[in-house]
Amino acid sequence: MNEIIIGIDLGTTNSEVAIVENGQVRVITDNGKKILPSFVGIDDQGQIMVGEAARNQYLVYPERTIKSIKRLMGQDIQVDMAGHAYAPQEISAIILKRLKAIAEAHVKQPITKAVITVPAYFSDAQRQATREAGEIAGLDVVRMINEPTAAALAYGASQADRKHMLVYDLGGGTFDVSVVNIQAGVVEVLSSHGDNHLGGDDFDQQIVDHILDHLSETKGVDARSNSKALARITRAAENAKLVLSDQPFVQIEEEYLLEHEGAAVHLSLELSRMDYEEMIADYINATIDAVHIALKGAKFTPADIDEIVLVGGSTRTPCIRERLFNEFGFEPHSEVDPDLCVAMGAATQAAMISGQNVDAVLVDVTPYTYGTSALGYLDGEYYPHTFIPIIHKNTALPNRKTEAFMTTYDGQEIVDVTIYQGEDPDALNNIKIGEFLIEGLQDVAQGNIITLTLDLDLNGMLHVSAQEKATGLEKSITIKNAISRFEHAALDSAKTRINTLFGQLEAEDAIAGQNADTPEIAEARKLIAKAEALFDKTSDEDKEDMIDLIEEIQTAIEAGSSDELQAASVKLADIIYYLES
Repeated sequence: MNEIIIGIDLGTTNSEVAIVENGQVRVITDNGKKILPSFVGIDDQGQIMVGEAARNQYLVYPERTIKSIKRLMGQDIQVDMAGHAYAPQEISAIILKRLKAIAEAHVKQPITKAVITVPAYFSDAQRQATREAGEIAGLDVVRMINEPTAAALAYGASQADRKHMLVYDLGGGTFDVSVVNIQAGVVEVLSSHGDNHLGGDDFDQQIVDHILDHLSETKGVDARSNSKALARITRAAENAKLVLSDQPFVQIEEEYLLEHEGAAVHLSLELSRMDYEEMIADYINATIDAVHIALKGAKFTPADIDEIVLVGGSTRTPCIRERLFNEFGFEPHSEVDPDLCVAMGAATQAAMISGQNVDAVLVDVTPYTYGTSALGYLDGEYYPHTFIPIIHKNTALPNRKTEAFMTTYDGQEIVDVTIYQGEDPDALNNIKIGEFLIEGLQDVAQGNIITLTLDLDLNGMLHVSAQEKATGLEKSITIKNAISRFEHAALDSAKTRINTLFGQLEAEDAIAGQNADTPEIAEARKLIAKAEALFDKTSDEDKEDMIDLIEEIQTAIEAGSSDELQAASVKLADIIYYLES
C-alpha cells in the first residue's frame, strides 16, 4: 500500500487540500466546503479559530485575527494576535495543521507528508519559511512545486497532443506567469516570471481607499484609525470585488459603521465595474508586462501559445480575460475551478512521489538567476562586484553548475564567496542570499584556481560548495541555513506552542464527531449569546432587529444553509459592534 501524501495549496486568501484516490484527484471538503479561508484567530475563550469562523470574527475583532499571512513569509518579523507575537511561519503552520486534520478525517488515518505549492517567484527565504511552517504543523514537506506548474499538471497531465500553455496565476497576494510545454504526459516549464506583492489584496485596497475617501468627503470622518470599522470596510471591499466579476454595478452598504460626534455613521456607496477596473489598471498592466517577459524567456511570441490557463480567484476580474484575449486572440480556459486547480496539481505531484500510477512527468524551472560576484568589467571599467551568473533563470530543475575563479593577488589565503539571486549585472543590486569564507589557501602566486559549484534541487533550495582545485580544500553551505529564521530549538518551541493551541480543538472534534457544530455555527451561537446579553441595555427597535436576526440564524442552521447563516451572522455582528462601541 502506497503512503498517503497530500497536496496543499497554501494561499494568501484561501487554502485547499487534495488527494488522489483510485486515480482521480479529489479536493477534500470540510463541512461541505472545498475552500478554507486563510484566516487565523483567537476567540474570546482563548481557543484557536481557522477558516470561515476566523474570517467572520475579523469583522468584529480584527485585533484577534490574522489574514494574508503569506505576504509576510520569509520576513524576520512578528505579527500580533490577541496580544501574543507569532512568526509568519507559525500562523501558516496553523492553517497547514487544520488542512492536515481535514485530510486525516477524510482518510481516517494519520498523515505526515505533503507536497506544498509556492508562487513561482517566491525567493529562497520564502520557500524555506514555507518548509518550516510545514515542519511546525507536523508535516514532512517532501516537495515544493510552483503554483503555475501545479496548475499546468492539473490541466495537462492527461493530454497527449503537444501544446504550449501560458499559465496566468493571480491570487490574493502574488502573481506568477509560466510558459509550459506539454507533450505525451510530460509537463515542462520553459520560463516563469512574476511579482510576490501583486494580487487581489491590492485590488481590495483600491476599493478600501475609495470608500475611505468617500467617507472623508461626505461624512467628514477618517475611519483609518478605527480598526473595527476598517475591518468591515475591507470585507465590504472584498465582497464588492466579487460582485463586480458578474455585475456592472455594486451597492456597498454598511450600517452602524462607526460613531462620529455622537451619531452613527452609515456607509452607502455605488461602485461601477468601469471605475473599479480603472482603479486596478496599473496592476493589470504589470501582469501583462510580466507575461511578455515570460514569453521572451521561452523565446516565444503570443502566436506560439496554444492555450491560456487562468489560476487564482482574482482572474475572475472580467478585464483580465479581455486583456489576454486582446494579446493572444483567443479565450483563456476555465474548465477547472481557478481556486482549486493548484491543489489538484499538488495532489497529482504527491501521487507521483508516492508511487501511484499517474500519467505525468514534471519538469520545473528556476524563476531566478543565481551566481556570485567577482572582479570584472562593468560598463567598460574594472569593477569588484560584477555579477557572474552560474545557474540562469528558467534553467530546468534539478541543476548543478560549476565555474572556475582565480585568486587576484600573490599569497591570497582567504576567498570570500558571496551568493546572489537576481538579474542585474551589478551584484550589489541583486539579493544577497548567502556568504562564507574559504581560509587557509596555498601561499602561491595569483591565479590559484577556486571552483564554485551551485546545486539547485527540485524544491528550489540552493546548495553551494567551493574548492581549491590544487589541494581539494573545500567549504560548503546550504543557503536555506543561511537565511532560515528558525533554529532547531525555536522550531521545537513553535511546534509545542501550536500543538497547545490546537490541543483542545482536536480533543473536542474527536469527542463530538460528525454531530459537532461547524465553526460557522459555533460562531453564530456565540453571537446569539452576546446579543441576548444586550437585550436589557438596548432600545426596543434594536432588540427587535436582533430577535429577527437570531430567528434567521436558527432557521439557517436547521436548513443547513451556509450562505443565509453567514449573511444573518454578519448583520447581527454589525449591530452588536454598534451597541458595544
